Order: sequence, then C-alpha cells, then structure tokens
Amino acid sequence: MNKYIIVNHPEKWKLKLANVEIISAQAYLTNPDFAKIKNARIFNLCKDYSYQSKGYYVSLLAEARGHLAIPTVKNIVDLREPKLVKIVSEEFDDLMQTSLKSIKSQEFTLSIYFGQNVAQKYKELSAMFHRHFQIPFLRVKFNYTTRWNIKSIKAISEAEIPDDHLESMYEFAAQYFAKKRYDTPRTNTAEYDLAILVQPDDPAPPSNAKALKKFVEIAEKMDFYVEIVSPKDLSRLSAFDALFIRQSTEVNNEAYAFARKAQQEGIAIIDYPDAILKCCNKVYMAEALENANIPTPKTVIIHKENKDKVLELTGLPVVLKSPDSTFSFGVKKATTPVEYQELVTMMLKKSELVIAQEFSPSEYDWRIGILDNKPFYACRYYMAKDHWQIYNWDAKEKDDQDGNADCLPIEKVPKKILEAALKSAKLMGKGLYGIDVKEVGGKALVIEINDNPNIDFGVEDAYYGDQVYVEILSALKNRLVKK
Repeated sequence: MNKYIIVNHPEKWKLKLANVEIISAQAYLTNPDFAKIKNARIFNLCKDYSYQSKGYYVSLLAEARGHLAIPTVKNIVDLREPKLVKIVSEEFDDLMQTSLKSIKSQEFTLSIYFGQNVAQKYKELSAMFHRHFQIPFLRVKFNYTTRWNIKSIKAISEAEIPDDHLESMYEFAAQYFAKKRYDTPRTNTAEYDLAILVQPDDPAPPSNAKALKKFVEIAEKMDFYVEIVSPKDLSRLSAFDALFIRQSTEVNNEAYAFARKAQQEGIAIIDYPDAILKCCNKVYMAEALENANIPTPKTVIIHKENKDKVLELTGLPVVLKSPDSTFSFGVKKATTPVEYQELVTMMLKKSELVIAQEFSPSEYDWRIGILDNKPFYACRYYMAKDHWQIYNWDAKEKDDQDGNADCLPIEKVPKKILEAALKSAKLMGKGLYGIDVKEVGGKALVIEINDNPNIDFGVEDAYYGDQVYVEILSALKNRLVKK
C-alpha cells in the first residue's frame, strides 16, 4: 500500500522514512494524479483541521477517493464537539484518575505524539486518547477540582511542539509509520423506545407536522414507544433504543452530535453520522461520484489556483455551490464572467474549496428515495415559479418558494434514472437517501445525494401512502433485531 504523509510545508519536515512519501496538502487536493492512486494510506498531519480548511479537505477527499485516512473526517469532527468530548471524559474517568493521581498542581497538560508521551508513566493514558481520536498531535488539558477533569482537547501542529520534545516526536513517528496495522432502563411496555429528533425552529424541516404525526401513529402500532425530542435532549438519548433524525443535518449542528452519540452507544439510527459527513459536503460528493464513474453535469472543484480557468470547462451560466449548502441555501448561479468572479471570490473566503457545476436546466428533478439500497418512493420535483431551482427562498409569496411535485410507482421510473440513483446510494452505504437526478439530452445526470431526505405528508407518500412510513420504521426495527 502507498503511504503518504500530508503536511502544509514538506520542506520543513526532517522525517526520513522508507516507503513513505511526504507531500503538501495543496498537491494532494489539487493534483489530479493523486485522485487516480489506488490502495493509499493518507496520514494527515496538516496544521489545521478546522471545518473547510485544507486539513479537513485532505481527510474528506481521501475518503472520497477510497484512500484510508488518518485521522478520518469523523475523528476531526468528534474533536470539535464539546458534548462528545464530555462523553469521552466520563468513559475514561478511572484511567485519568489513576494516571494523574501523583500530580500536585491543579492543572496538567498532556502532549501526545502518535499515541505516545515523552514520559513513560503516561503511556496508557496517551494511547487511550490516540485510539479514540486518531489525531497525530494532540494536546489534552486537565484541571483538578475534587477530581481530575478534561478542560480541553485540541489538535496541534508541528510548530506548536516544544523543541525539547521534537527528538522524541520523530522517534515516535518512526515507530508509528513502521506499523502494518493501525488500529437503559425501560419505563414502558412497548418493545422499543424511539426518539424522533426535531428542531422546533427548523427553516426547512425534512418532515412536515402531518408526516411526524404519521410516524408516531404507525410506530406505536409497530410496538415502539415514541417521543419527539429536541436538540437540548442529547443527555437523554441513552434512554432510547432507536433514533430517527427529522431535523436538518449539518456537520456543525446538533443532528451530528445525536447521530455520533447514538453510534457510540449502539443505538439504532437513521441516519448514520458517516452519511451526514459525506452528504453534507459537496466536495466529497463530487469526488466520490467522479471516482465511481457516475454521470453528473460537468463539475470542477474550485480553489484559488484554478478559479480563473473554471469557465473554460463549465461555460456560462455556471452553478456555484458552497460545500455544505442544503435546500438550495448557498447555491448560486453566475451568468457573466464578472458575476462568476464576484461570487467565487466571496465563497472562497469561507472555504478552501468550492464546487462549480455546468448549468443543466430541466423542467423537473427526479428524487428517488432509497433505504438500505432499496428504492421505496419516487417523485418529480418541478422548478419553483419563474426560478431555476426547486426552492426559491427569495420569492415574495410563500406559495412560490417551491415548485409542485408528483409521486409515481417505482416501476414507472425510467430504468436509467433508477440505476443511477441506486449506484449513487451504494457509495454512501446503508441508510436513508434521496438521490436527485436530472434527465438531460437522454442522459441521467446525478445532481446530489441527500442524507435525511424529505418525507412530507402529501408529497413523498402521495403514491405509496403509509407504506413509506412503515418501510423506515421497519428498517429501524431490523437494526435493533440484528444488534
């Protein structure tokens, strides 16, 4: 397997290792040769893992390319989620108290390099944090009240490592890269307890009130005790057997924290945290679809070095998408070179990478609902009145914000549309997805893979009715039975 260490400035690295190549983050992100490499392991040692930074995108694109990334995007996001850090603190409390009991001061900092600390006595504690977060350089700060507590956990860059630790760090690195393997109470008589996560003020909820009522009614008939929970109820999640997310999903909102905690605690979920991470970033999606040879409109990942050449490939008009745009928020259309430059300059200030896509107008978009690799509803969403998208959030009248929709039996969906949708969903693994496909010039072009797709009463259930709700709840029950 090819091994690559990705850093911001390779020339500053003194590490010399057999069979391991050190390359820059910029090269990995922008050189198309790296996207073609198979069987690669990527060690992401970038100085910054913040959302939409180069470090974030290195791990994200590594996963899209089928490369094995350390840390994964999931590891990176876990580190930024205070609630998940608190869970770690509780899980590892015994080891923390034992390891730190001889320290006399009220505060202590543990620096971890590739799972090790310069002091041998903290070996087990360092290894434990590394196993959980998989971050190469980690700094954990503790404080003492009546017992030791985690004050903060953060990734650090090579530049933040003290000079007197560098020799040990390089020794730990050599050992690390030489490795071949990198490793409730119940209060009711229902069979299972189900939490449905809903954000009360969600601007674009994935299920309307009537659909939520249907989910509750049908779930209770299927022997679930059901409770609608809100983002403030994360601490109560452990009391449930299953979680169904019905609020907008983003990497930086509560839905991910709920999904990740559910996964850690063995709670059945729709949908998985991996689905949120992958589907909520259009850079990952573009790379994954291209890697799988799934037809899409001409798509270019824009960065500061290629932004002036993009229109040569896409032409005008061109659609520009923020990596984490949902429900048409953060999706813009440029019709002139000047408008393109203004929009892309603004968007690159917020993210290292932006998506440009050839404008492919159509009367409607297909939406194929896929659950655990099986289609279970099919809709056609028509463009909003006098607009080029399904949603027009700038419409003066609320009724004009979105277009009409109709629902069809699966067998009436053109074969090429259904095949493209199924192939796309398989890239993301089992879960609930809505695949958006356009039919342009006789071709099926995949526009987007949506985790947490809409299930609205009167729209997605218009043809199959209650069976749509039964399918989702049955999938949750199957996850529980298989545990």
